[in-house]
Amino acid sequence: MIPYKSLLIVDKSSDTPVFLQLSDQFAQLIRAGTLSAGQRLPGSRQLASLLSVNRQTIVAAYDEAVAQGWLESQPGSGTFVASHLPEVNLQALPTDLASDPHVGQATGTRRPGYAFESVSFLNRPVLTNTGGLRLDDGFPDVRLAPLAELGRAYRSYFRWGNPQQHFGYADTKGHLLLREQLSMYLNETRGLHTTPNNILITRGSIMGLHLTSQVLLRPGDVVVTGETTWAGGTMNFRKAGATVLSIPVDKHGIDVDALAALAGKMPIRLVAVTPHHHYPTTVTLRPNRRVRLLQLAEQYGFAILEDDYDYDFHYLSRPILPLASSDHQGMVVYIGSLTKSVAHAFRIGYVVAPTELIDELARLRRIIDRQGDTMLEFAVGHLFKTGDLKRHFRKALRTYHARRDHFCDLLATEVGNVIQFTKPDGGLAVWATFDPAIDMTTLSDRAGRSGLYLSNGLTHNPPGQALNGTRLGFASSTEDELERSVSILKTAILSL
Repeated sequence: MIPYKSLLIVDKSSDTPVFLQLSDQFAQLIRAGTLSAGQRLPGSRQLASLLSVNRQTIVAAYDEAVAQGWLESQPGSGTFVASHLPEVNLQALPTDLASDPHVGQATGTRRPGYAFESVSFLNRPVLTNTGGLRLDDGFPDVRLAPLAELGRAYRSYFRWGNPQQHFGYADTKGHLLLREQLSMYLNETRGLHTTPNNILITRGSIMGLHLTSQVLLRPGDVVVTGETTWAGGTMNFRKAGATVLSIPVDKHGIDVDALAALAGKMPIRLVAVTPHHHYPTTVTLRPNRRVRLLQLAEQYGFAILEDDYDYDFHYLSRPILPLASSDHQGMVVYIGSLTKSVAHAFRIGYVVAPTELIDELARLRRIIDRQGDTMLEFAVGHLFKTGDLKRHFRKALRTYHARRDHFCDLLATEVGNVIQFTKPDGGLAVWATFDPAIDMTTLSDRAGRSGLYLSNGLTHNPPGQALNGTRLGFASSTEDELERSVSILKTAILSL
């Protein structure tokens, strides 16, 4: 005898109709093997009495389960579990799974029933903005974002053009308005020589980096980065099967002589750099090394991936132009983003490269993400066209410049005896190294308990080295918030 009264649970407070609850539970019992193929179910009156529901509810539940193929009705005989269903042989779970509270639940199952490879180097904490005081990785202040202007641009999208055109499929490379405006902006501010066909719009710079890695790299290819570098980049290179080698980084950027020596010994496929403000140390690659790097790329035939993640914020005279502005042989793939310039929710990045590579990247992007957010791309393109975004950049630059100066003064005055740093020429963070006696993990934990987010910096350590440093972002905090943050930092240091 099947204890239907115990197995079938009716929740009349649920938004799901009772007949659907019962139909779903019949399916679950059949999948679990509790009800077997061909088994006769109670009559509708009998089951309605057992569950204290209306008979028509049971009739509706049976009809729904019949329609879904789990049950079959035989006129004059009753309702049965479908005879075509295979027999379920229940097996005992392994000991470690039998005690797992997630196993057997319809949702939230923890372990799949099949094997797959888990890649350890992808295991990296995901940063989120939880509010409160923070000295972050170098994020923009979203409170400065031109949200009102963006809202107006969004509304204009709904009044623009043919609805069948702009609410349907769009160009995989990105909205033409944004590519046109971005091309003009990059040519004007960075000395590039682009057309819209040289640009692929992506969902943030990380997507552009991933696509580029997949197209350019094959298993065994050599990628060269600085000893200190962005983990998101090396993760993509390694996932593409490349061998990642590193060269020293000093106060003038990557050591191009070390790169030349390496290139003389083995073929190099790609060199990844952040020359404007090296990540994480913020140093700028000086001009003679830039020239030498481009010469080496032409001599040895490797591609340069230039990640220019915060070009718009440089406080010392005019920014140094990107490598891509001096690239006459098509050796540089230039990647940028609006997430650091406006807000992280603006998932717009871009890849600038020769048109043949852009076309291939677009073909690959199509099988991953058919197109970007057309409405957002139009709205941002509109903000470029009206000048609203350029005005935002100028306003943010003044604000971040003042915050950088105030923050560096605070660091020097309050904790200058235990940290070393150089006031950065640009960017949104200070690279600080702490006294070796200070344990960064303990310091981060104590600051967190006092309401201040502070990275322990471990992700910046090259293999086998302990830099005992971290990035201290200042742009996302007001001057008052910076004062309170440094006060907590000082107290946490003194408590060690």
